[in-house]
Amino acid sequence: MSSPTLAASTARRGSDYARLSRRVAEAGLLHRRPGRYMARIVGTLGTFLAGWALVAMVGDSWWQLPLAVVMAVATTQVAFLGHDAGHRQMFRRRGHSEAAGLIAGNLAVGLSYGWWVDKHNRHHANPNHADEDPDVGAGALVWTHEQVMATRGFGRWMARRQAWLFFPLLLLEGLALHVASIQALIGREPDGGWRVPMRHRAVEALLLVVHTVGYVGLLLAVMSPLKALLFAAVHQGLWGLYMGCAFAPNHKGMLMPSDEDNLDYLRKQVLTSRNVSGGWFVDQALGGLNYQIEHHLFPNMPRGNLRRAQPLVKAYCAEQGIEYTETGLIDSYRQGLAHLHEVGRPLREG
Repeated sequence: MSSPTLAASTARRGSDYARLSRRVAEAGLLHRRPGRYMARIVGTLGTFLAGWALVAMVGDSWWQLPLAVVMAVATTQVAFLGHDAGHRQMFRRRGHSEAAGLIAGNLAVGLSYGWWVDKHNRHHANPNHADEDPDVGAGALVWTHEQVMATRGFGRWMARRQAWLFFPLLLLEGLALHVASIQALIGREPDGGWRVPMRHRAVEALLLVVHTVGYVGLLLAVMSPLKALLFAAVHQGLWGLYMGCAFAPNHKGMLMPSDEDNLDYLRKQVLTSRNVSGGWFVDQALGGLNYQIEHHLFPNMPRGNLRRAQPLVKAYCAEQGIEYTETGLIDSYRQGLAHLHEVGRPLREG
């Protein structure tokens, strides 16, 4: 995005978001849809449990490997429920949302709900801000020239090639999420305080233990150790790949604002986000995250209302002269990879 475009987008302040919010509220799009969500929860968790029952029935067979692929898809769909619960899209009461999130995250998937909510809320508060958004902090991948130049050793080698390594690295994302969950539960600051705030730390720890014992126990009970190891590798690897592919199109390659840009809420959320078109299949495959602009503007909007909100938001952005980005799924990956490749250019040319 050019400097003149950014300057124009930051010129107006104040009630722009309030006017949009009123239009969306008057259309009834912020109302919870508990009945529809209950149907989604029953269907998604029912499919998930049926998949594990099939794993138990198939037993010590190489057919378990195709089943691991199916279970990676089912696990990601359950994780999407945890995402919706974290935003309180399902139920108005906090306790109901937290119960759904703990069951979907800790028990079913093996992912700390409290850690994820803390991390994801910080992302929503400052999307694509290199110093504030944990999703674009320096790690295995780097997102800014400053992060690139700070790399050393093997990290620098990876930064030169990170666009090519992006999808292979996602195969390790599932393992990374499990490790991060454990670290969040037990990690303390030097002064003894907990590193990550959690409302239900003991419950989360117990549910993660139950998940781990159940997962490992089931695999070893119904198949040989070798098949169990291969099942877990395929299942966890493809789950991480699917999760990464669902979240990557949303912001990668979009504007990365700094404190100097001083964007208001409306522009900060719209200019850093990208929608992905594709119809019903993409809606289901990405868990509604393809409506990333609408989701960031109204995080507690039920997933099923995002499609209906899009025309209102898109038209309002056009009225305000705010750039609204929407592209196809493949092109969204191309833009994200192009950003990673461009960031690493100084190392390749040096």
